[in-house]
Formats: sequence, structure tokens, C-alpha cells
Amino acid sequence: MRAPSGYLLARRYRLLEPVGRGGMGTVWRAHDELLGRQVAVKEVRFPNILDDDLRAELCTRTEREGRATAMVAHPSVITVFDVITEDDRPWIVMELLQARSLEQLVREQGPLPPRRVAEIGRQVIGAMRAVHAKGILHRDIKPSNVLVTEDRAVLTDFGLAALEGDASITQAGIVLGSAGYIAPERVLGAKASPAADLWSLGATLYTAVEGKGLHGRRTAAAALAALSSGGPIPMERAGPLAPVLEGLLRIDPDKRLDAARASLMLARVAAGGSAEEPLGQGARRQVRSVPPIAVPPFVRRTAHRGLHRAEGARPTGRRPSPGGSTQQPTTAGRGHRRSTEGLHRKPPAQKPQTMPFVVRVATLARLVIPRRFWPRELRKRG
Repeated sequence: MRAPSGYLLARRYRLLEPVGRGGMGTVWRAHDELLGRQVAVKEVRFPNILDDDLRAELCTRTEREGRATAMVAHPSVITVFDVITEDDRPWIVMELLQARSLEQLVREQGPLPPRRVAEIGRQVIGAMRAVHAKGILHRDIKPSNVLVTEDRAVLTDFGLAALEGDASITQAGIVLGSAGYIAPERVLGAKASPAADLWSLGATLYTAVEGKGLHGRRTAAAALAALSSGGPIPMERAGPLAPVLEGLLRIDPDKRLDAARASLMLARVAAGGSAEEPLGQGARRQVRSVPPIAVPPFVRRTAHRGLHRAEGARPTGRRPSPGGSTQQPTTAGRGHRRSTEGLHRKPPAQKPQTMPFVVRVATLARLVIPRRFWPRELRKRG
């Protein structure tokens, strides 16, 4: 039974009005009376065929997964504020976004341009990589669980997605998820995996760019049968996004695109390039070819030793010997200084010498004092 409007959850969150409904619950716009802010409250409702023990087990699992999701800090992951168990069912308190779901955008605007879809996919796959790193699988990626603002795409409903993967659920024959967005291996009974989330993302992006569900089928079994036939996936509007969709929608999980490769290809398409373009090729095309700068060759300067010497000191040729024969010009050794070497240098300035004070006093005394009063040594020097 759904909670009524005005219901006070945990004596704190006042439910105001529903903003979204699904097969497994309702999303409420609520008021946090403790902090005075608007929040979104997800009311989770389990199928009626589950017994009390299984309901209690799922509540515990939802609380644990909700707390784990709250530890993921990523702009494309919905922020979880609180997880509450009340009336034998879990309630998930999240941030309230002024946004529309991808499902609403396609219904109102029709097929979206491939570049915009690629940007939405790039942000969503970033959120998936962040939660997968924490060991969390979303298990229910679809257009209604992707909220889109002007510059942000946010993946929501992690608390509901965490209910998948329990052995008791599989034994009960319940496959949680939405028809047309469940990976083929999950329809066949395999456990959920990151590859299954990637297939659901591919089906979501296909719906956004083509404006209709995969193969136009309304059930997962019909979509699986169409994929198993081996025919190509019909794409009329995907354009540069087609290689990404083909890689994400492969039936064999081992041959499916991984998250890192898909993220790179989506980023290329969102930037206006091709998904298969080699990394860095677009950047190389934008760089103009610059002619190489001519660098003069390195030339060792000639030895300058002795270039300052006078011309007369340089040997100009052979000189005659006293006997009339010629001799080779002789070169002075390194330690020998020629007579003309250094003539261009100015002689060092000599400082004027000053007479010592004692000599000046003695000279003055000789002029003033009579000779007979001089000391004997001075009289002998005379």
C-alpha cells in the first residue's frame, strides 16, 4: 500500500507529492523538517509473492547497498542522504534535482542528437565506473532512471537496483528490471555483472538517439529473440554513435565493449569526432606545420694565442744564414718571451713615493741644529 500525502517519515521527512512512479515504488518530493530543505524520498515496494523472511532480508540488503552508494562521490551519481526502514520496507532519501528524466525528454522532444546522447552516455558511464569500483551493480539502467539537467546527467535508483543478485530471488523466478533494458544473459538466468549494466546503458542510449526501444519490442524475451536472429541492429539516426551502440549491445558479454573503451568512444563522439578515430589524430590535424628553424653549424674558433703581437715579430718566411743558405724560421718556445712581445701594453702607472717620516725629521734637524750637536754617527756620515 502506498503512503498517503502528508505522511511524516521517521518523524523528519514530510511527503508532499509524488514526482515519479514505477513498478517497484514511488518517488516523493518531501520536506526535511530538521534541516529545512527539499529532498526526494524513494518508497520501495516489494512484490506481493515474497514471504516475510525474504522481505526482511531484502530490507537489510537495501540498507547496506544504500549506505555503500552514499560513499560514492561522483557528480553523475545521485547523492543519498539517508536510508530508513519503516512499515517493514526501506525508504531511500536522496537529493532532489530540478531535472527531467531521459524518458521524458525523448517523449517530449523526440530522438535526441547523437552528440547530446553521447555526452549523456559519457557522464552516465562515469557514474557506472565509480559504483562498480565500490562493488555495486545498478541492475536497472533505463531512460527513466537517468535524470538530465542543462549540463548534468545523473544516474538514480541505486537502492532499487541493489535488490537484484540474491539467490533467493532467482529461485523465486523474479528478474528485477525493465523489459527491453535487461541484458540477454540475465534473461537466460545468468547473474548480474558490470557487462550487464553496460548492455542496459547501450539499450538506453539507443532509445534516446532513435526515439524508440531496441527492435521496437516491448518485452525482454522479444528483444532477445530479435538479437539472437543474427540480423543487424536497425539504426537510422545514430550516425557516429553507431559503433558504440553495436559494441555495447553484443549478446556475448565477453565480446562486449568494456567501460573504459566505451567511455573513450563516447567522449570522442561528444566532442564532434568519430568513435573509431585514433587517439590524438584530431589534435594532430589542428596543429599547423611549422618549418624547421635553421641552426648554424657549430664552428670552433681559431686559436688566438699570439694574435696581439707586433707584425715585426711574426716570421714571414725563410731568412738567410751567414753562409748564404736559408734556414727555416724558428718559433719561440712556450716559455720564451720575445723582445717585441707585449709592446702594445701600457707600462703600469707608478705611484709617487713619499719620504718616510723619520727621514723627513732627520733632514729638518740637520738644517736647524748646529753640526757640533749632531750625534757622532751623523757627523761621520757628514
